[in-house]
Amino acid sequence: MTNLSEQENKIILFDGICNFCNYWINFILDHDKKDIFRFAALQSKKGGELLEKFDLPKDDFNSVILIFENKVFFKSTAAFQIAKDLGGFYKWFLGFKILPAFFTDFIYDFIAKNRYKIFGKSESCRIPTAKEKSKFLF
Repeated sequence: MTNLSEQENKIILFDGICNFCNYWINFILDHDKKDIFRFAALQSKKGGELLEKFDLPKDDFNSVILIFENKVFFKSTAAFQIAKDLGGFYKWFLGFKILPAFFTDFIYDFIAKNRYKIFGKSESCRIPTAKEKSKFLF
């Protein structure tokens, strides 16, 4: 990571052509009152650089990835951490953390595997609005 904001913020890597993923990115953008998160599509140049930096596969877009302080979180673990950081009502989601990770990841994998069939996909990655642009890494 090269600039100060990337080091201070938590970075969410997401499937940029997935409608379901983009819904959740919009949700996080709307509820990130503490300005904690920055975003990069897995398919973007910056997403590829981060995947390479952390020695992650560059062709597996079936998980949201959260990066913070040189730690990488995947699947339900990433989702739980994001909910925790959003705070407020969303912390209630953490109640599911009492379930074993293999179970919550199984549910996550089921949704991820079927997300295009259920929610569809876009032809290209999401383009942030002018207001959102500072929150996206390119």
